[in-house]
Amino acid sequence: MLLEDSQPIGIIPTRDYEKSRKFYESALGLKFIEQDSFALVFKSGGSKIRISKVETHVPSQHPILGWEVANIESFAKALEKNKIAFERYDFLAQDSMGVWTSPEGGKVGFVKDPDGNLLSITDTYKTKSK
Repeated sequence: MLLEDSQPIGIIPTRDYEKSRKFYESALGLKFIEQDSFALVFKSGGSKIRISKVETHVPSQHPILGWEVANIESFAKALEKNKIAFERYDFLAQDSMGVWTSPEGGKVGFVKDPDGNLLSITDTYKTKSK
């Protein structure tokens, strides 16, 4: 109840502002808002994402942030144009583009940013129908 109507702010660690800005702005298409004393700030939908500078960082093996997209296949093709591909995993049955279809029918792809942070992309087709 306290935060139900509040916009979340994603916080992602980076060791390199320049590489992160290029990736999030150019490769993923987020709108750069500003750089303050502590982070790069991007707009994503109605929320903000802060890319915070850190001295050391060990990336999680699990996604730390994700987005829903209207068509994951189109998104994968757009990523390819930016020379980025979905991550491949031996333990997931992924299609030729790296998209995994969950047992419930959801389609998901995973991409790493320049710091190795794992991000997930989920197709809204299945999430809308539930």
